[in-house]
Amino acid sequence: MTMKTPSTTPARIAGALVVAGLAVIPLAAQRDSQAARPEQPNVLFLIADDLNGDLGAYGHPQVQTPNIDRLARRGVTFERAYSQFPLCSPSRSSMLTGRRPDTTGVLANPRSGRVATDYTSSPHFREFIPDTVTLPQLFRQRGYVAARVGKLYHYGVPGQIGTSGLDDPPSWDYIVNPAGRDKAEEHKVFSLVPGSYGGVLSWLAADGSDLEQTDGLVATAAIGLLEQYRDRPFFLAVGNFRPHTPYVSPKKYFERYPVERIALPELSADDRQRTPAPAYASAKAEQDRMSDDLRRQAIQAYWASISFMDAQVGRVLDALDRLGLADRTIVVFTSDHGYHLYDHGLWQKQSLFERSARVPLIVAAPGKAGNGRKTRALAELVDLYPTLADLAGLPAPAYLEGASLAPVLAEPARTVKDAAFTQVRRGESNGYSVRTDRWRYTAWDEGRQGEQLYDMAADPGETTNLASDPQWATTIAQLKRRMSDYMKHPRAGTAPAGAR
Repeated sequence: MTMKTPSTTPARIAGALVVAGLAVIPLAAQRDSQAARPEQPNVLFLIADDLNGDLGAYGHPQVQTPNIDRLARRGVTFERAYSQFPLCSPSRSSMLTGRRPDTTGVLANPRSGRVATDYTSSPHFREFIPDTVTLPQLFRQRGYVAARVGKLYHYGVPGQIGTSGLDDPPSWDYIVNPAGRDKAEEHKVFSLVPGSYGGVLSWLAADGSDLEQTDGLVATAAIGLLEQYRDRPFFLAVGNFRPHTPYVSPKKYFERYPVERIALPELSADDRQRTPAPAYASAKAEQDRMSDDLRRQAIQAYWASISFMDAQVGRVLDALDRLGLADRTIVVFTSDHGYHLYDHGLWQKQSLFERSARVPLIVAAPGKAGNGRKTRALAELVDLYPTLADLAGLPAPAYLEGASLAPVLAEPARTVKDAAFTQVRRGESNGYSVRTDRWRYTAWDEGRQGEQLYDMAADPGETTNLASDPQWATTIAQLKRRMSDYMKHPRAGTAPAGAR
C-alpha cells in the first residue's frame, strides 16, 4: 500500500513514540465522500488478549481490577457473552468483520512468520472475503479517523510484538506497534518449555515500571492519540497484549496474589478420564506434568498480568475523562476468547467449555438507560460490529451475521437472541457448541466423536455430562436442530428469543 503522511499527522506524539521505541505508521487515506457529523459518537475499543472472567466486575473474589470495574459502573456488563472461536486469529477475524468463522474461512492461526501483506499461505480473511468492509474500515469510510495501537488482528505473541503481525491495512489510518521491556527481556522468562513462550505457560515478575512494558507503551500511545483527535470523530482501537503468555508484569502485581492463597479447581470424573477425548484435546503434556505449586505460580502470574493490564486501561480511561471525551465516546471492553486456569484440567483456550468460550464484555454508550447494570442477555463477539454501527448511526453491511445489542443497552432485561455459538477445529473435524439460556450442547464431528450436554443453571461448572441420559433426549434433539439451522444459515445465530 502506498504510504503517505496526511496533514493531521501527530508529529509531536510520533516523535515521542519513536524515542520510546514505538513504530508509528500513517497509512494512505481511502474515504467515502460522506464525512462524520460532529454529533456522531467516538468509539474507544479496548481489547485484552486471552482474558477470561477473572475480574472484579464479574464477581471474582481475589483479582483486583478497579479500572475495568469502574467502566462497568458506567456501562452495561454482559454476563453471558461468547467468542465464536476460542483462538486468536479466527476470533478476531470474526469479531472485526462481523462474520462467523465458517464465512471468514479463518479456522486457525497463521503459520510462523506470516505478515500482513503476505496472503500466500492461509489464513487471512481477505483471501476468502476480499471485499468485506471491516468494523474500523466502516468508520473510516464515513469520515472517522481510525487508529490502532497494539494487537487487534492476529499477532504472534511474543514473537511479533513490535511488528504489524497479521494486520489488515485497509482498516486503519494510523497504526502504532509498541515493543517494550518485556520483549527485550524474553530471555529472563520462565517457561515450561525453555526457550518457547507464545503457546506455552511462561511468566516473569519483571523489574522496572509499568511504562516500560509493552502494554504501558500501548496506553501511552493511546493517550497521545486521544489528545491529537479530541476535536474530530475517531475510532481508536487499543489492543493490550496481556494477560497472554508469557505472563509478564512488574513484580508489584505478583505481590498482590500470594500463592498460598490460591485454590486449585476440582476436577470431575470426566475431567480425570478426559471423555469425550476431543473436548480435552487442547491439553499439553508439559502442563499435565506440573506440580500443584507450579500450577499456583502460573495462576498467580496470570492474575498479576490482569491487574497490570487493568492499570493501563485505567490510564486510558483517565485521559478520556480529562479531555472531556467521555460524554461523547462509546467505550467497549472485551477479549478475544476465554481462558482455562486448570479448570477441567486444562490451560489456555481452544476448548468448547464455558470458561474458554465466554468473554468479558462491557459496553458504555453515553446516555443509555441500562448503564451501570448487568445483563443476562446472550451476546456474541460477532454482535459488536452491528452494535457499534447502530449506535453511531452508520449503515451496516447487509451480510453481517450478528445482531445489534442496542436494545439491551437501553433495557438490560431484554434479549436479542436465543443462542450463542462457538466452534473449534480438531484436525479435519469440527466441534460446534450452542449455548442457550439453560443449556450448553456440544457435538464433536456431528456427534460421531462425542457429545456433551450441561445444565448450566444447575451445573455451571460443567461437571456432569447429561448427553447419554435418556431423559434429556428431547432436549438434545431440539439443540441439534438449532445447531443444524445455524450451520446451514449463519445468520440463524441472530434469531431472537422465542423465534425458534
